[in-house]
Amino acid sequence: MNKTILVTGATDGIGYETAKMLLSVGHTVLLHGRNSSKLRDAQTRLTEATGTGQSETYVADMSNIDDVKALAQAIIAKHGALDALINNAGVYGEPEVMTQDGLDVRFVVNTFAPYVLTKALLPMLGKGSRVVNVSSAAQASVSLAAMAGNQPLDDSQAYAQSKLALTMWSRQLGLQLAEQGPSIIAVNPKSLLGSKMVRDAYGMAGGDLRIGADILSRAALSDEFAQASGQYYDNDIQQFANPHRDALNAEKTQAVISCMEKVIEHITHS
Repeated sequence: MNKTILVTGATDGIGYETAKMLLSVGHTVLLHGRNSSKLRDAQTRLTEATGTGQSETYVADMSNIDDVKALAQAIIAKHGALDALINNAGVYGEPEVMTQDGLDVRFVVNTFAPYVLTKALLPMLGKGSRVVNVSSAAQASVSLAAMAGNQPLDDSQAYAQSKLALTMWSRQLGLQLAEQGPSIIAVNPKSLLGSKMVRDAYGMAGGDLRIGADILSRAALSDEFAQASGQYYDNDIQQFANPHRDALNAEKTQAVISCMEKVIEHITHS
């Protein structure tokens, strides 16, 4: 049965391979990218590779929360329902680490943007739908000061903290919505796969991206993830596992979510 699935960060890396995998088995894939020419090029290559034109393109800069909200509105305007949202777009090292709002771009793209997008698309995501958040084995305790843009972090710390924050809200919102849906699952697609991010950060080729694409596709569609809302799947060990201990701490999780919501409210009302 044809499903409609939004994949953010679909122009390269795991996002591109996931889109290719989903298109090749007949699903309709909404492709997101921040660069319109790269996005058109990716769509052309995907169509040629899969022999199907069942894709649409959406441009949005995930470091700009207004852009994220506009992306959600564009999808709502065109589609009545969404079967899955794969929040894959992410950054590690960027030339400019602070956004125009004075926030760490790693937190905005990796943590805030998927939260805003997920919340905005909830009316389209029913009980049987899935939200798959691309987490990481790299998870470190979150500094609320850094999240609010008041403490500089190096690339690895910012990345690890932003991915833990993503995993924390995934768990909290996933457990909260477990009865009515959608299922929200955080997934480490496997460490050091051969994405541009891994090449830039570690100077290494990395593993086969299709390993990551396969687990994200399974998380979005397969029965094994049907009752997994709020859980964390670690593809390094190929099973559900506990995330970083902070994600199991309700008080710390609530502090992170409260800080995140306060920051988002401030930048969207300023």
